Amino acid sequence: MNAVRVGMVGYKFMGKAHSHAYRDIPMFFPDAPVPVMQAICGRSAEGVGRAAAQFGWAEAVTDWRELVARDDIDLVDINAPSDAHKEIALAAARAGKHLFCEKPLALTLADSRDMLEAAEAAGVKHMIGFNYRFAPAVQLARKLIAEGRLGRIHHFRAVFLQDWIMDPAFPLVWRLDKKVAGSGAHGDLGAHLIDLARFLVGELKEVVGMSETFVKERPLPSSMTGLSAHGSADGATGPVTVDDATLFLARFESGALGSFEATRFAGGHRCTNAFEINGSLGSVKFDFERMNELQVYFTGDDADVQGFRRVLATDPAHAYAEAWWPPGHTIGYEHTFIHEIVELLKSLQENRQPVPNFHDGVLCQAVLEAVERSIAEKRWVSIDEM
Repeated sequence: MNAVRVGMVGYKFMGKAHSHAYRDIPMFFPDAPVPVMQAICGRSAEGVGRAAAQFGWAEAVTDWRELVARDDIDLVDINAPSDAHKEIALAAARAGKHLFCEKPLALTLADSRDMLEAAEAAGVKHMIGFNYRFAPAVQLARKLIAEGRLGRIHHFRAVFLQDWIMDPAFPLVWRLDKKVAGSGAHGDLGAHLIDLARFLVGELKEVVGMSETFVKERPLPSSMTGLSAHGSADGATGPVTVDDATLFLARFESGALGSFEATRFAGGHRCTNAFEINGSLGSVKFDFERMNELQVYFTGDDADVQGFRRVLATDPAHAYAEAWWPPGHTIGYEHTFIHEIVELLKSLQENRQPVPNFHDGVLCQAVLEAVERSIAEKRWVSIDEM
């Protein structure tokens, strides 16, 4: 497969990120199949038309059902709001299209399992959008753990901190509506932490959590784009039906302990997606706000030079670095999507399932819902219960 014809549903924040990746891949990853940007879909004819022209899509359409049925589409990219994921994915799978779906996979664990079952039954390839796996520094952390260079892992602690809705006057965007988003900071930010934990340390065994919604009522929006919005002129308000912050503790199947915090109320933190992993032979620390760096510590270093060292993951020794710039010339957020979609395109070329895929989406959703059950029932919940 030398070319993959793409139809994309969604054209705002994630739509722009995915479009940028499709456009850059042929220049920097010439060995990957060429993504052909056939059609982009959105509910607003005017909005999706502007996006098609700006992002470089050949055509704009407003009916996703028409899109997934087309003979000139090989891959359906779903980055619409979370409540639309399942219906689009099921129809696209029935039409024999390969699937790329943003996280969380669905609003519920049952729905995510239905999506996986449909994709497997149709025999199509499927991928979920956990882009942070694809930062070279995160890939280095995985390599050090897989090679045993950190020894037995004892601790995984992670935070995803943002502050973009701290103002009580910020409007009630779709991400604050449980019917559309499924959950708040927990499903939006915590899902990434759970995926990183699974990617780096392994499966979680049991969890216990707590959550809070700090602002219970917000102005209704008149418009929204990405993470920005404007309130309605008439002053009408509506209830916030998701969490503003969720924290939980976990035990891993390996015996390691974990702590997780996801919040949109951490003043001064724009996008602090960070983790620290401690093992018997060393530790690593990562913060996406400094995404090209991994802090690395080895217990075996001589006593007079022990301490965390800063590793800049841009040299040819690191994942994906050969495609980019000379050592020391850093990359950014958008490159994680490029690396992610390269994995997807190469999996189609090699006739294998990409990673992460819908299996990973289901396992992540199981942890998310186990935490929610723990909060509701005020007890430790085993992932096996889900």
